[in-house]
Amino acid sequence: MATKRSAPGESTEDSDQMTIRPLGAGQEVGRSCIILEFKNKKIMLDCGIHPGMSGLEALPYTDMIDASEIDLILITHFHLDHCGALPWFLEKTTFRGRVFMTHATKAIYRWLLSDYVKVSNISADQMLYTEKELEASMAKIETINFHQVTEVGGVKFWCYNAGHVLGAAMFMLEIAGVKILYTGDFSRQEDRHLMAAEIPPVSPDVLIMESTYGTHIHEKREVREARFTGVIHDIINRGGRCLIPVFALGRAQELLLILDEYWSNHPELQEIPIYYASSLAKKCMSVYQTYSNAMNERIQRQISVSNPFIFKHISNLKNMEQFDDIGPSVVMASPGMMQSGLSRELFENWCTDRRNGVVIAGYCVEGTLAKHVMSEPEEVQTMSGSRLPLKMSVDYISFSAHVDYEQISEFVRVLKPPQVVLVHGEANEMGRLRSALVREYEDNPNVKMSLHTPANTQAVELCFRGEKMAKVVGVLAAEEPVDGGTVSGILIKRGFKYHLMTPSDLPTYTDLARSVVTQKQCVPYKSLFSLVGYYLRQLAGEVEEIRESGVIVGYKAFKVVTVLKEAQKVVLEWTANAANDMYADAVVSVLMQIEGDTTGKALSVALSNATSAGKYDDKDKFPGRLFKLLTDIFGEERVARTPTGDGMSVTVDSHVAVISTNDMTVDCEDENLGQQVSGVVRRLHTALHPCKAVLKMKQEEEAEEVDGKPF
Repeated sequence: MATKRSAPGESTEDSDQMTIRPLGAGQEVGRSCIILEFKNKKIMLDCGIHPGMSGLEALPYTDMIDASEIDLILITHFHLDHCGALPWFLEKTTFRGRVFMTHATKAIYRWLLSDYVKVSNISADQMLYTEKELEASMAKIETINFHQVTEVGGVKFWCYNAGHVLGAAMFMLEIAGVKILYTGDFSRQEDRHLMAAEIPPVSPDVLIMESTYGTHIHEKREVREARFTGVIHDIINRGGRCLIPVFALGRAQELLLILDEYWSNHPELQEIPIYYASSLAKKCMSVYQTYSNAMNERIQRQISVSNPFIFKHISNLKNMEQFDDIGPSVVMASPGMMQSGLSRELFENWCTDRRNGVVIAGYCVEGTLAKHVMSEPEEVQTMSGSRLPLKMSVDYISFSAHVDYEQISEFVRVLKPPQVVLVHGEANEMGRLRSALVREYEDNPNVKMSLHTPANTQAVELCFRGEKMAKVVGVLAAEEPVDGGTVSGILIKRGFKYHLMTPSDLPTYTDLARSVVTQKQCVPYKSLFSLVGYYLRQLAGEVEEIRESGVIVGYKAFKVVTVLKEAQKVVLEWTANAANDMYADAVVSVLMQIEGDTTGKALSVALSNATSAGKYDDKDKFPGRLFKLLTDIFGEERVARTPTGDGMSVTVDSHVAVISTNDMTVDCEDENLGQQVSGVVRRLHTALHPCKAVLKMKQEEEAEEVDGKPF
């Protein structure tokens, strides 16, 4: 897969570009899977399957990514189109990151996917995973509480209640200070058992939001419930059977509460059986009873008196063998889109009788039987391939717990995110919603909002350029900062936070320990040791002499590299770092030059001759040449001779350096100017009298030999 490269010299981690790429749910409903990339972190948001497809075709486009690079997976809720591909991804790819979902989602995920494996009408070799692989995936899933802040590799995240179904969550992520809110499926309308989705108290920089219903506006809850019970009552009155295809968990519990209350209020219906046809019925109810604290206040108050999920007029039905299909009845059966299982079997048995009816109570994905029958075709195809006439009535009454346009508009109006990415919606609905939001805010100068509607595998690229700030801690923090001053220390990065500290504070604020590496190198050397000092001064300027009992035994160059003489060799020592290593290399180069350069030997001979001849009568030429050199460097107006004639001065920015030509000393209050002028004086003198400079060192060595300390 081709990916956009960072700018030259810019690491992926330092890049300001964020990429959001749907591998599923891009201009479609089903197989939700969003890849978020930012600051070298890759997060997968949901990992679902497409309800209208089977086998590998139902998976998100995971071939677009390297599973081993995914750091984190966050699952919003237990519906198959949001978590159905997770066992496959955990067990059959190279993914090694971490996975999080809420407690209720994990509990229901296990049973719901187990049911999916059993009822899937495909061959074993086409199955995405087995029951054993599903069980193995459970150990890799970690749970998170609502509002609990968790951090993984520098990525902070927490979740809010999303309404929709029990345990559904909206995830807020924070990466390098940038906040991203992923809603998953959410509902802002409280129903009989679930609370409405929360509106986060902080505004995200990016909102990734569902667009399932586009610009549609839902019926009021009371109107919708009355229409639902009225249709069912009509079917019963005409002697028919009523099929309500639902998913085992989610909307089913809401509809069960409505039907049980309606039957209690209508004694004439209490002889008509209501069946909840799901192999998960008992397990589902136990989960709902366990996590009643995640429901609304109405349920929590009621459950303290009596369990609202123990129904008086509803019986559980595990399979068709238990079903006595005689006379009118109401059967709520899974799965909700009638692709297979009990709901498909009952539909094929009842669709030819005009007295019967089917009530579609949730959202239906394109390509499913439930979506097909909503268009009321004359015939339908059975799972065996034969065709049956469709004579039963078909009613669509949406209890789907997704936001409508009014809820979306309110949600966006409160949060005002600068970037909105729409997912989980058919292309037309998504386009209508985008246009409606653009119209709503186009005349509002206070809101600048960009809306994106990416298709599957299409990337949305956003740029977040922020200032990097480092927190000063430890000894450095104890010093009062000076305006315009420099703070020097070690910069430590942990996650996306920076701290500046001294090396001594490392053990206190980090897991790092401080250590010092001292380098030591021996170089064979047989020439005069005084030549080392001479050449080091040419290289480094000032060189510190190391003496023992008044005798030179070594030099320190660049204030960091120590050069000590030993028999037939010199030893270099320095504290290792990038700069000091470079200085040491320069010193070694000088030593090798002295040993290998024949002119060095010739210079020694010249020194002997010069000693006997005593030819050092160039002293009078030095002041004139120094004056000319200084005027060339600093300008005529800045250089002047002293009144006594035995020196000169250099004036720069009110700083004065006074030079004595007798002893070549420089006196100056400004250290920088003094060093600069001293360097000029020293180098000119050495250039005019090289032999005299080395002769002095030779004489010192000879004096050492007289004292009984030979080289």
